[in-house]
Amino acid sequence: MSGREQKNIIEGHEVKMKNIVHNPVINLDYPDPEVIRVGDTYYMTTTSVHFTPAIPILRSRDLKHWNIVSYVTDIIEDNETHRLENNKNAYGNGVWATTLRYHKGRFYLMFNCNEEKNTYVYQTGDIENGLWEKTILPGMHHDLSLFFDDDGRVYIIYGNGTIYITELTADLSAVKPDGVNQILVETPEEPGLKCEGSHFYKINGKYYLFLISWPVRGSGRRLEWCYRCDALLGKYEGKKLLDSSMGYYNNGVAQGGIFDTVNGDWYAMLFQDRFSAGRFPVLQSVTWKDGWPLMGKDGNGEAEEVLEVKLAEKEKGVPLFGSDEFNALENKLPLFWQWNHNPDNKAWSLTDRPGWLRLKNENPAPVLESARNTLTQRVPFPWCACETLLDTGGMRPGDMAGISAFQLNYGYVGAKVQKDGRRCIVFGISDGNNNVLERKIELNQEHLWLKTVFDFRNSQDKANDLAYFMYSLDGQEWIEWNTVLHMEYALEHFSGYRIALYSYNMEASQGFADFDYLRMQV
Repeated sequence: MSGREQKNIIEGHEVKMKNIVHNPVINLDYPDPEVIRVGDTYYMTTTSVHFTPAIPILRSRDLKHWNIVSYVTDIIEDNETHRLENNKNAYGNGVWATTLRYHKGRFYLMFNCNEEKNTYVYQTGDIENGLWEKTILPGMHHDLSLFFDDDGRVYIIYGNGTIYITELTADLSAVKPDGVNQILVETPEEPGLKCEGSHFYKINGKYYLFLISWPVRGSGRRLEWCYRCDALLGKYEGKKLLDSSMGYYNNGVAQGGIFDTVNGDWYAMLFQDRFSAGRFPVLQSVTWKDGWPLMGKDGNGEAEEVLEVKLAEKEKGVPLFGSDEFNALENKLPLFWQWNHNPDNKAWSLTDRPGWLRLKNENPAPVLESARNTLTQRVPFPWCACETLLDTGGMRPGDMAGISAFQLNYGYVGAKVQKDGRRCIVFGISDGNNNVLERKIELNQEHLWLKTVFDFRNSQDKANDLAYFMYSLDGQEWIEWNTVLHMEYALEHFSGYRIALYSYNMEASQGFADFDYLRMQV
């Protein structure tokens, strides 16, 4: 009998252990969550910005344990921007605030893509294993919510401050000629971030719009709002649902929607900023009073740090992060890995040297931020250490390879081959403009052990999240650089810090770097 199935026997009756959720429910960067229920299964999508494959599909059956089951698409577009070519990039753009709906046996997903200036529409009959059909809805629709009304008409609700409603054609491929296209709600003017992040539903005959704001006045933190109306195009009234930080440095809990369980209970999935680690999903109870959905314990508007979910606790599935020995029999990575922008699939391999990840330098890049085929994954809060073994034997003059704490202000430790063929260990920290403080140490062997440590435990402000870099010549004795990276969340990348394995050259060198493993200690 497993721990998840453990039961107490009391007077001959089996009593299941309580399903207790501690927030954040996922200690990883999964921002702008959208959750729906289909039968007894819950699916979540989130913002994935410039990383690929794009748009993870997470699944849970108990609202506590979540695992990745698939991605919607391998890439967003195959163009210079997404290939990191000619000084173009999609940093901080790409996939924002997905909306996910299940309607008449099909799953629909949409998002606004800033750099392409269009709205992307995907649909499938099988969210876990099926192929998604893609169409493009022309134009920008900020933080949209897809809504199917009972009369068969379909709408998107979107905007910032001023919230619009636009009717679409039945196939979601275009704005419906002569359909509804107007302002739905004009939210109050406030200094700071205006209301956005629409999540729209019809529940028990009423229409509900959930929004986030971040005013500079009052508590000065993110707030969760709800607007409701008896008619789709009527006059909406608003109510503040959450103004709470769970005691975490005045970082508000907000932005998300609500959903019910098979038992008839209601919950919201929102997020909270955790500084440079990113934005983490937060589960909250929802209770109903006088037709209003109230959040927090007993609907008191105070975000819950701990809550009980009245669903049987299930076993964990595929992990959301983890170690990898690269022992694949085909070029297929675990689902927790994502590439920075589109990979060049000819320039990486798990099979050229079995048991190793090979990154080939076929795409020139002047700096790490421009390097193609940088492989990343989220790092868990509040602390983790990531180790790899680098074989530099295939590296050529000018090649750089190693391990990085990756965001706009990145840091790294790795190896570099000088023009004369000599190898050196190299530490580096970027200032956010790709000006790098660097230190080099002579390297007289081909194998090099590398480690990056992420420490989010002492966060008081952005400057207190730290990353450390170290190397070893034997895998036992570690030498640490006396300069640390002060990790800061930068909107230019719009993601939490990630661990990254990289290899690049300013020229197409035909060199390559081999990584034996990525081992993560938490």
